[in-house]
Amino acid sequence: MRKKTFAAAALLAAATLTLSACGSGNDDNAPIAVVSGGTESNKPATVLDQPFDKPALVLTDSHGEKYDLRKETKGHPTLVYFGYTHCPDICPATMSNIAVAKKALPKAEQDALKVVFITTDPDRDTPAELGKWLKGIDPGFIGLTGDFAKVQAAARSLGIAVEPTKKDKNGKLVSMHGTQVVAFSPKTDAGYVLYGENASADDYTRDLPKLVKGANP
Repeated sequence: MRKKTFAAAALLAAATLTLSACGSGNDDNAPIAVVSGGTESNKPATVLDQPFDKPALVLTDSHGEKYDLRKETKGHPTLVYFGYTHCPDICPATMSNIAVAKKALPKAEQDALKVVFITTDPDRDTPAELGKWLKGIDPGFIGLTGDFAKVQAAARSLGIAVEPTKKDKNGKLVSMHGTQVVAFSPKTDAGYVLYGENASADDYTRDLPKLVKGANP
């Protein structure tokens, strides 16, 4: 596994450079995603020397119930990703890669692992929409939706930039968001590993056995 120790402050400063534009249409002549990455964007895993605090975030899950991120994931290995269900490429690919890796874990570790998908497009991603989308990837994944300002602030606290959904020049709704996955330790509840969008199912499969135990990949 390729990895590099990095300061959280530096990643926060670079957050606006790691946005990805995911479109809602199927224009074969347009690029699937437009990505501007920082110097570490080609590394599957970045190990932080100063981990992120887990956001104090309360949103609504796919069952329509309030979900307190800190409370519900305390003491659990947790992966957090910000994206949206209408994304045609990066979001479903990332979640599918994690789902494949999760299935390779022993049952007890699968049950302990929390994978949280926080929508960056809450107007369209209702609880029902999130539940339907995630069911096709892994029914055990947690989908959260709610006030965009809260989502944006939580993402920013993790060095991930998120912008409001808007129409592109072709009139399609797109969500601009960072594509990092943040791994939180079950020992400290701190986020100490970041994965970029190029992290493969093999990368997650190799790393998850360590991450669920609170070890560095």
